[in-house]
Amino acid sequence: MSAEVVIVDYGLGNIASLRNALLAAGARPRISGDPDVLRGAKKLILPGVGAFAPAIRRLRQKKLDGLLRRRAHAGVPVLGICLGMQLLFDRSYEDGEWEGLGLIPGRVVRFGKAVKIPHMGWNQVEWDSKGALFENVKQGEFFYFVHSYYCIPAQESDWLAASDYGGRFCAAAARGTVWGVQFHPEKSQRPGLQVLRNFLRL
Repeated sequence: MSAEVVIVDYGLGNIASLRNALLAAGARPRISGDPDVLRGAKKLILPGVGAFAPAIRRLRQKKLDGLLRRRAHAGVPVLGICLGMQLLFDRSYEDGEWEGLGLIPGRVVRFGKAVKIPHMGWNQVEWDSKGALFENVKQGEFFYFVHSYYCIPAQESDWLAASDYGGRFCAAAARGTVWGVQFHPEKSQRPGLQVLRNFLRL
């Protein structure tokens, strides 16, 4: 049985709060790590809390990494949130070097020593004209971040939105039907709910 939107459950993610936010956004989300359920989903959300290495390891152990790639390449909309966004990229340099899902070309690196780590709290986000994910959200709106690493897309065209923390960094990226946000929409109140609504409409 297909589901409109499935939250990928691989043991690392703020799933309860994300589910509640999706309910508030008008969705009927399903939480599952079952490959059969994920194969039938019309949209997939990849959450994530913690470090890159154990997250990608769990996805591989559950044989969800290849499945996510295949679903994305088939045109199924995928949204990565926080660590989930980082997992979409080619590789991360968090405590070593780790290969990611490779759905968005680029790398994940640590903030420099000039700023307090983790970056935690509300920051303004600016996006460009192709930002369908930010429709009906005003420019410069504040979103909630908690992270020590950030993504650097290999191609400028994959940048969707930027924020500033000791310098400009990628707050959201997109390639085809694959989307990623570094902030937590489920913790970002009204603008975060609007981002989730926009993803549900994609």
